[in-house]
Amino acid sequence: MPPSPTATSLLPRKAPRQQRSAATVAAILEAAAHILEERGFDGYNTNAVAARAGVSIGSVYQYFPNRDAVTRALIERKSEQLLTAILQIDATVTGRDGIGRVIAIAVSQQLQHGRLASMLDLEEARMPPSQTMRGQGQRAAQAIRSYLEQDGIAAHECNTAVRDVMAITLGMVDAAGRRGETAEGDLTVRIRRAVFGYLDAVPEQ
Repeated sequence: MPPSPTATSLLPRKAPRQQRSAATVAAILEAAAHILEERGFDGYNTNAVAARAGVSIGSVYQYFPNRDAVTRALIERKSEQLLTAILQIDATVTGRDGIGRVIAIAVSQQLQHGRLASMLDLEEARMPPSQTMRGQGQRAAQAIRSYLEQDGIAAHECNTAVRDVMAITLGMVDAAGRRGETAEGDLTVRIRRAVFGYLDAVPEQ
């Protein structure tokens, strides 16, 4: 495994501000995702990404200083997609039904592109967390906390319960992805069993 990059080396060189530059960055990220999913880390470099995206290597370096920075952007995009789906859960869904929806979303997003997701999980563990990802995690935690409060979890237990529910869900999802599982329904049932069994033992208000 390559050495862990520094937080500074992962920062984008600049953010796209116009529609054309945003389209270029999107093409770069899509190309990187395809290469990782199809070939893994073999052949995954900025030259290959530029060729796949149909842009010059200079265009890649205009936005990203290195391959790790491209990968970090992919990880942040994956995290943002998960958060967006959680925040779009219908407002009429409450309590454990909400927790069940969060679990189903996490399973679906991991297994739809299992190989890519697993590789991004490995790279995420190697890299220092970004401010963006911290913010995404906090917003997801807030949504889960609201469902736990609706379910009657005692206030003094909520912070720990949120962390544990997230750890159980993400841990099982990541492990299933590494094993190459594809059955979303089966995995969802197993995670619900683990999470709800845990919540049954948490003191209520």
